[in-house]
Amino acid sequence: MSDPNAPAPQPPERQSTRPAAQPSAPTQPYAQPVAQPTVQPVAQPVAQPAAQPPVVQPAVVQPAVAAPAAQPLYPAGTPVAAVPVTPARPGLDAGRYWAGVGATALVAALVAVAGVLVLQEILGIDLVVQDVFGTDSPMTSLVVGAVVAALLAGALLHVLVLTTPRPRSFFGWIIGLVTLVAALLPLTWTDDATSAVATGIVHLVIGIAIWSLLSGVLTWTRRPVPRV
Repeated sequence: MSDPNAPAPQPPERQSTRPAAQPSAPTQPYAQPVAQPTVQPVAQPVAQPAAQPPVVQPAVVQPAVAAPAAQPLYPAGTPVAAVPVTPARPGLDAGRYWAGVGATALVAALVAVAGVLVLQEILGIDLVVQDVFGTDSPMTSLVVGAVVAALLAGALLHVLVLTTPRPRSFFGWIIGLVTLVAALLPLTWTDDATSAVATGIVHLVIGIAIWSLLSGVLTWTRRPVPRV
């Protein structure tokens, strides 16, 4: 028998099917978001590849060939006579020079012939000629005088080359003055000025021809000659 003073039994508690609530994390105060500074990327320099040095091929070394020793011209102990140095003196190639003088005399004679033909035969001007050679002809007298003058000028130039330091200058002055005198002389031989001037022109042209031709002959025939 049951005890009437015993407490009445409690009905069993209903089991909840919901999962037990997890304890929530403590509430943090609301934080404002902080703006982060924008970081710009820094451009990194691109390293260029280093230039490769050129490949140097090893040079092929040629074996040195010894030069043959110079052989003496004379055996050792042979006395060699010293050759004295002979100074040179001015000279001429005589054959060619006098051939040039002969050609100059021929040209001077032809100038005289041309002068007589133009002035006396064509223009009718009587030339004043001193016939020192006894030819009895103005043309012949002028031709002989031109040839003699060329030969004497050639001999004078030859002497000047062998004896004077500046033969061309002395020759030019001498021939120039002689030609001037020859051109002025006819003025003293006659009172006819036309004839005197015409004759003086012929003398002047002959003198110029002799001077120019002999100067050229000297240029091509002069050469140094060893002193004896």
